[in-house]
Amino acid sequence: MTFSAKLLNSDSSQQPGWHANLALRFAKQHGKTVLTHRQHHGPLLIQRPFYPEGEVCHVYVLHPPGGVVAGDCLNLSIHAEADSAVLITTPAANKFYRSDGLLAQQHINLNIAAGASLEWLPQETLFYEGARVNTTFHLELAADARFLGWEIGVLGRPAAHEGFAVGDICMNWHIFRANDILYRERLHLDAQAFAANWGLQAHSAYGSLFAYPAGLAQLTLIQALIGDRPRQGVTLLDNLLICRALDHRADCLRGFFQDIWHALRPDLLQRSASVPRIWAS
Repeated sequence: MTFSAKLLNSDSSQQPGWHANLALRFAKQHGKTVLTHRQHHGPLLIQRPFYPEGEVCHVYVLHPPGGVVAGDCLNLSIHAEADSAVLITTPAANKFYRSDGLLAQQHINLNIAAGASLEWLPQETLFYEGARVNTTFHLELAADARFLGWEIGVLGRPAAHEGFAVGDICMNWHIFRANDILYRERLHLDAQAFAANWGLQAHSAYGSLFAYPAGLAQLTLIQALIGDRPRQGVTLLDNLLICRALDHRADCLRGFFQDIWHALRPDLLQRSASVPRIWAS
């Protein structure tokens, strides 16, 4: 699977809009992970933590407006302290609406300390036709930290017979391990990349899943799960497992990633999958 790469102008200093910031810190205390710090500004919040599996802290990130418009900027920062265990998800898909020319932005920063685990499992992000968006995903891993997470995007609104004839989406991933760069990617999606054979091939849903640390056993496990199904692939890069998928339906792609999560969680996190209740609503 090949994509074109191009970084959009991400200078937000000249842009009006609604800026939201949320900073969370988790620590292990008295046998379970607790939320020790929460700071927010603007419409980015969380519900109270849940504990469906004992020590692991499940948190749902909320964006009450339900959508991001041109000029808006969302900033989310999460720090998992040593030996903590955190699962982050969202109650619904996030939406980026058509732009009048301004850029909408989203910046996610995750920091996982020694012995800690963090699962980043948001529901999909919907990019309406005509959206102009720049997103960054910055992950800092201690050498013995553990991470399992995904990003799922949907271009246009297939159910409304809307494609992606106009718009620009730029996504940037930076993953560091022990302060050294482990993985970096810039992904630019526009009308050409949406339709081209070297791009999404008119598949509205696309996604990337990352798991660390992984080895040949985990690679073989996911290869067997994929089998000969088209538009799904997996690779191993220096103990970082990367899985890609394309689909015409976001729910099918999300179901595929959930199957991978179920398969990998016992090995990576030493616990079986505990499905967040919000996914069933």
